[in-house]
Amino acid sequence: MSKPIADHDQAAERAPVGPLIVTEDEALAEHLLRLCAAAGTEPLPVCGAPPPRWLWESATLVLVGDDLAERCAGFARRPGVLLLGLDLDDSEIWVRAVQLGAEHVLFLPDAESWLLDRIADAAEGAGPPALTVAVLGGRGGAGASTLACALAVTAARAGHRTMLVDADPLGGGLDILLGGESASGLRWPDLAASRGRVSGAELTKALPVLHRLTTLSWDRGDTPAVPPEAMRSVLAAARRQGGLVVVDLPRHLDQAAGQALEQSDVALLVVPAEVRATAAAGRVAAAARMRLTDVRAVVRASGPTGLTGAEIARGLRMRLAGELPQEPGLPVDVERGIPPGIRERGPLARFCGSFLDEVMPPVPAVGGGVC
Repeated sequence: MSKPIADHDQAAERAPVGPLIVTEDEALAEHLLRLCAAAGTEPLPVCGAPPPRWLWESATLVLVGDDLAERCAGFARRPGVLLLGLDLDDSEIWVRAVQLGAEHVLFLPDAESWLLDRIADAAEGAGPPALTVAVLGGRGGAGASTLACALAVTAARAGHRTMLVDADPLGGGLDILLGGESASGLRWPDLAASRGRVSGAELTKALPVLHRLTTLSWDRGDTPAVPPEAMRSVLAAARRQGGLVVVDLPRHLDQAAGQALEQSDVALLVVPAEVRATAAAGRVAAAARMRLTDVRAVVRASGPTGLTGAEIARGLRMRLAGELPQEPGLPVDVERGIPPGIRERGPLARFCGSFLDEVMPPVPAVGGGVC
């Protein structure tokens, strides 16, 4: 158990390494210590006096018991201050929260799950969550997996931290499409039992890295699917790492795919420029919009049909993300293990680059990079 900081001189000798716990309530302190241990971080308990100002300002997270809220109200405002209430019937706690500058007022054990995630985020140094793009086909063979790989390859080449997640258990494995089926690292069957909180940093270290992007795919075994709880936990961990997460989804949304779609920010529905494909895509679009509002059409050229991308998107009542010309030599590249999007001047890479320029923030000049 962490040793409480008793006075300013002792505190000055210790650099903050975790959340700051400020309370004289022993039961609350024990509860918070257990949550910090579960999140894998060592807190800094303070009892008997408000903490030193430098510690208040530099701690990754500040957990203040309501018993000491008034004594801490004089500190400068900072993000990451949470007030832990001790009495559900005490309406004055909201006044003290304003005086303290608290972001949230929490009552345990009701808010335990939320607080555990917040502590773990602070321990991982979590910044803004990754932009998550789901890709699915309007019909079989539409090219959704090809576009998903090309988006991830293009993003990684541009310097974005990128993870590609294969959520289609019957798709054959995106690691094959990337030419990395023999690469070492975990696959979905290794993570199928995941529940609760998964460390984003540990997940990233455990997965194969192919073409400068982290990849979660399937092995060649007979695992038919992953539970929705595992998809939720793993994808949440991936999102906490920031950058871009691309998820390749099946057309028929099972429970796990539905979880992935609900965590996505935007979905791209790949629709060949054909009448029957457009009709089939309407059903897929309707199912997708039940989980996510921002679903956009990517119309793939498939011969002289006379249908334009704008007409198809309008018929589907969707925003048009763009039209995707055919890329010469793509089938041969795939057979040789050359991933889609690797040719920077090809139609796929140009489309992906334009889309990413629209939806992604620029890569920082300093401190950027890929997984």
